[in-house]
Amino acid sequence: MTEIDSTNKMGKIFIWLAWIFALALLVFFFQDVLDKQWDPNKDPQMSLSSQGKAEVILQQNRQGHYVVHGEINEMPVVFLLDTGATQVSIPAHIAEELQLTGTRASRVNTANGTTTVYQTTLQQLSIGNIYLYDVSAHINPSMQSNQILLGMSALKRVEFSQVGKQLILREQ
Repeated sequence: MTEIDSTNKMGKIFIWLAWIFALALLVFFFQDVLDKQWDPNKDPQMSLSSQGKAEVILQQNRQGHYVVHGEINEMPVVFLLDTGATQVSIPAHIAEELQLTGTRASRVNTANGTTTVYQTTLQQLSIGNIYLYDVSAHINPSMQSNQILLGMSALKRVEFSQVGKQLILREQ
């Protein structure tokens, strides 16, 4: 009888291990699908317009936002496009990684209330094949995000139009 009990226990252990293994495989397999739903623009579609101007086509993510990988001063970053933000807004922990220094402090109103930010200038900002130089930005110590808000100090320097769930950025 003890042999049957130990065989039943082993069988139950193997069933549990099989379920855990199956769940781990599902998470591993579908994590890429979930990542693409949140961030469909890891490698944005780039081209040249008929006038020879750089163009980047972005796909809307599942939440309806445009998230895109780009660079600041040739260092990789992730941008969240925000037409409601006056300037490019960089969380302090990312600014430190990018070795950006802030100058003049100022108070700004954000979606999370009033906070103090520090002015900086980005030598180069790029999204795909679009390059912007000397872009006004601020370092925001109260932002905890791992994304940089790409505000109007950069977006006003490109043409952009939305068609369906795509946003087309074109150099001016």
